[in-house]
Amino acid sequence: MKRPNGWCDYHERMSRVTAYLHDHLAEDIRLETLAEVAHLSPYHWHRVYHALSGETIAQTLRRLRLHRGTGYLANTALPVLEIARRCGYPNAQSFTRAFRQAYGMAPSEYRERGSHVDFQAGGATPEAVGHAVEVRTLPPMTVAGFDHRGSYMLIGKAFESAVAHLWSAGLVRADSRWLGEYFDDPFAVPEAQLASRAGLSVPAEAAVPPPLVRWEMGGVECAVLRHRGPYATMRSAYQWLYGHWLVQSGREAADAPVFEEYLYNPRDTAPADLLTDICLPLAA
Repeated sequence: MKRPNGWCDYHERMSRVTAYLHDHLAEDIRLETLAEVAHLSPYHWHRVYHALSGETIAQTLRRLRLHRGTGYLANTALPVLEIARRCGYPNAQSFTRAFRQAYGMAPSEYRERGSHVDFQAGGATPEAVGHAVEVRTLPPMTVAGFDHRGSYMLIGKAFESAVAHLWSAGLVRADSRWLGEYFDDPFAVPEAQLASRAGLSVPAEAAVPPPLVRWEMGGVECAVLRHRGPYATMRSAYQWLYGHWLVQSGREAADAPVFEEYLYNPRDTAPADLLTDICLPLAA
């Protein structure tokens, strides 16, 4: 469809804003700068952003910064002060206040007893607290989105861009499924070289316009581990799935990448209540 002169793709412009946020979380971000990124009037761009995203820029920034912070707390031994600075907070106190408001506990407490700790305990502890694995055949799905290169913690940037392009193409539906596919082990491959892709399910007959990428997923039997909690703390769940469940199951992993389905929207769901299905394809 040919667009008329003067056509303004607001979804695409707001995706530029969120991409900028992902790349500059540790910095002091000014509204005037984001208006320039969106190439829209500083008087109006934030109203558009709020209407389309359902949250203010301040809410988006807090969500993204705390998401990154949970990853550092769960997967590194960095001091809280250093984590605060890497997440754009001027000091540990301001980071702690924001973290406690979102997670109901201080960062140091989360490091000791967050959802990731269940899996780090090893053995059957995750099953005891409700993290059982279900083996089931998942339906084939057509997915459209973007490739992502780099830290898996930063794949949200690819999701934001994919959603903006899919909205513009009229391919986001009420039953769209949010899916991420992960090709490498972050313990074996340098972070900058990690390969993944993020997208939404689309009808099999849908025409997917460039620069979106189209691929197929599912249609195979999978071991599905439902993870509750922040996305950034799932590394321990993966370690348990491969190191405990798989080796004791007698099953073999198929020659296909692991993928995740995100069941709730992080914009309107508390981090502790997020549900993610980690899907490990199994050989027949």
